[in-house]
Amino acid sequence: MTARREIRAVRRAMSDGWSTHQSGVLVRLRRPLLLLVTMVSFAWPITGRADAITEWNLKIAQFTVAGRLAPPDAWNVLATTGVSTADALTAISGKFPALLVKLKPSPDASIEAVVAAASRTVLLAMIPGQQGGIEAAYQTALAKIPDGEGKDQGVALGSQAAQEVMRARPKEEGVETYRPLTTAGKYVPTLLPVSLTAALRKPWVLDSCDQFRPGPPPALDSETWARDYNEIKALGVRSNSKRTPEQTEIARFWEATNPIVYLPIAYSVAAMPGRDPAANARFLAVLSMAVDDALGAVFDAKYTYNFWRPVTAIRNGDIDGNDATERDTSWLPFIDTPMHPEYPCAHCIVAGTVGAVLKAFLADKPSPKLTATSPTAPNKPRSWANPDEFVKEVALARIYDGVHYRTSTEVGTAMGIKIGEFAASKYLK
Repeated sequence: MTARREIRAVRRAMSDGWSTHQSGVLVRLRRPLLLLVTMVSFAWPITGRADAITEWNLKIAQFTVAGRLAPPDAWNVLATTGVSTADALTAISGKFPALLVKLKPSPDASIEAVVAAASRTVLLAMIPGQQGGIEAAYQTALAKIPDGEGKDQGVALGSQAAQEVMRARPKEEGVETYRPLTTAGKYVPTLLPVSLTAALRKPWVLDSCDQFRPGPPPALDSETWARDYNEIKALGVRSNSKRTPEQTEIARFWEATNPIVYLPIAYSVAAMPGRDPAANARFLAVLSMAVDDALGAVFDAKYTYNFWRPVTAIRNGDIDGNDATERDTSWLPFIDTPMHPEYPCAHCIVAGTVGAVLKAFLADKPSPKLTATSPTAPNKPRSWANPDEFVKEVALARIYDGVHYRTSTEVGTAMGIKIGEFAASKYLK
């Protein structure tokens, strides 16, 4: 698909100009066309037969934005399509053991047809409101594949893989019971926090969402708490901050939280010479499974500890029992605070997970230059020499954003690395 046609397709899908804000609240996109251009750029580094994998991966991310999915739900869609595609391609190549469902060998099936059919089947089931755009993308993809037995086998194999993966995946295992904190008769905000059910889904890779649950956040009378409090108070404030211009650019770039800001980094690795469709499909599936589990793990911890955000803490600095934390009655963070508890940092756990999977996939090979663009910092792409650099930057960004304390970023990153390494040890050996 040409860049112009891709832009038109996404514009149709997002014609109303709305998206899910990082907080989970629907907001009008300030620069929707810039977001489209950002998305379109993600697909171009990939060449050869692996195009079908990465191009559909991009389309799936676009449909999660158009469908207004919060990040945990978006990564769940990517994981479901990724596993479906990887297991179907395993039936073609025979190179890897199945991730979830073992399918009858079909060596002559068209890879492109498999990827299109598997993606369409999952998307229609999980984002039914985008049916028109999904069907249009599917028919466009099929029109490029020569008619014949290989195409027919690919469509059947991709559809079967997706149906079997979804049958094997219960949507959730419980009902959320979040209890808003109040006293009898006292008003509190009536909007419930987001992603309350993220930890209720059955993990793909982990034994349970609390497998890597960390210890509690710092005690409020500790030196660590005072350090974290005063650092973010100075660096994360919206006006008159001590941030440098570069730190402000980093903060703005990582305000975005949906998969569209992380996938280009994975594509930087998938585009390396010598990668084939089956390997790329497995890599992207394992990465998506690991991130989906990481988000379940981080929200398990968030709602276990229910720790206050900087904007709450700093405006109530006189009640934490720590003489080193001075109250600021009008303090505001650089970006709007996400609508869920603070500890640990979700952005950091995603970055740590992605970084660990990238390093495992690279094995002993040197890292290519990692590059990404962000809809919240249009026309300002960022690059990193290796996964460690990118992971470290994400953690710092959330301090500069004014939404996460340093301890939370360190703990979230460490959790992500453990989860990424755990997933890679199971599926990327």
